[in-house]
Amino acid sequence: MVCPRCVKAVEDLARQMGLTGAQVELGILTLPDGVREGKSLDQKKLEELSNRLHVLGFELIDSQKARLIEQIKKEVIFLARKADGEKPKENLSLILSKKLHVDYNHLSALFSASEGQTIEKYHIAQRIEFVKELLVYDELTLSQIAFNLGYSSTAHLSAQFKKVTGLTASHFKNIKDLKRKF
Repeated sequence: MVCPRCVKAVEDLARQMGLTGAQVELGILTLPDGVREGKSLDQKKLEELSNRLHVLGFELIDSQKARLIEQIKKEVIFLARKADGEKPKENLSLILSKKLHVDYNHLSALFSASEGQTIEKYHIAQRIEFVKELLVYDELTLSQIAFNLGYSSTAHLSAQFKKVTGLTASHFKNIKDLKRKF
């Protein structure tokens, strides 16, 4: 779940299934203690939840490794979409390690083995997706976008954009029918 509409869809599903007290935030559905202890969520209901989530385009994650990978993705997406004009004071590896309380080498190896790319490349891809979104909205110039996202310069953003998409930012802006990846 990476957007407010996704959160709303999962909240509605939890309500429809009678999972009262369920809390939903980006990437996480937290069930109340009674539900997690199996008092109201038997195997059949768990399968139904999994199937209904699948219909919405989500999946139920039940392994610790998969949960950790989803937490990494959630944090990276949050960081990629942070547009406060300041460059982070700490590097990505330190931020993730502190936030998830796991050694970065372990996070990196786990993520790379599972996703087939490094956390850094995933972070860059997410930042570029956000840049695409901002370009499509056409409210900010490329210079403003670069500043808001903490890039060292517009040239750096332009080079990274071209490397990831194969297009210049101005060309992308002109062909608004290009599909974004979610």
